[in-house]
Amino acid sequence: MRTEAELYLRVQLKEAMKARFVRGADTRMRIIRTAADLFHQRGARATSPDEIIEASRTGKGQFYHYFKSKEGLIHEVLQTYLEEIKSGTSQVNYEINSWPELEQWFLAHLELQKSYDMTRGCPFGTLGNEATENDELIRQDVSLIFEVVKNKLAAFFLREKAKGRLARKASEESMADFCIATIQGAMLMGKIKRSSQTVETTVHEAVAHLKGYSIRRKHH
Repeated sequence: MRTEAELYLRVQLKEAMKARFVRGADTRMRIIRTAADLFHQRGARATSPDEIIEASRTGKGQFYHYFKSKEGLIHEVLQTYLEEIKSGTSQVNYEINSWPELEQWFLAHLELQKSYDMTRGCPFGTLGNEATENDELIRQDVSLIFEVVKNKLAAFFLREKAKGRLARKASEESMADFCIATIQGAMLMGKIKRSSQTVETTVHEAVAHLKGYSIRRKHH
């Protein structure tokens, strides 16, 4: 039989370990969030581990305890974006169930850019643009994000086709790819020009093009 003192110590130790685990998880996520913001602002190549350590108010030991290298951290940042998209906690809503929601999906990217005074592009697109032939892990991570987004968009077009509201010749996968390529290009143009007008015009043109595949029901 354990004494009350032993049980008390056991409980205290368990609570201390739990608190340490929570603090550790918070520290790790703080580093990821800080890195994500700096990568989005400057790009990963122009951001050093020391800058991330300073901005996240963590020690070098803590940083390298959670991340063995900057490449490992970039991977975790991209994985965080992916999880947010999958779980529906991203700044942009990827669950599309109507044409107005699709248009809002496009415009949400513009609103995100406007919140940074048109000085930044897409958070994960920025990292993708930097990837070279040697950055295979980053390329795969960004490719997977685009694949998940594509599947969510394609699911909407497929549902519209199943309801007889989309032309049979329409390819839901091609339409989804078109959406992604269009908004990525538009955001890059918006960032270069520091203007939201190009993005707005591109969004309206894109939606008009996509709606060209829709079939209007005749009312008798």
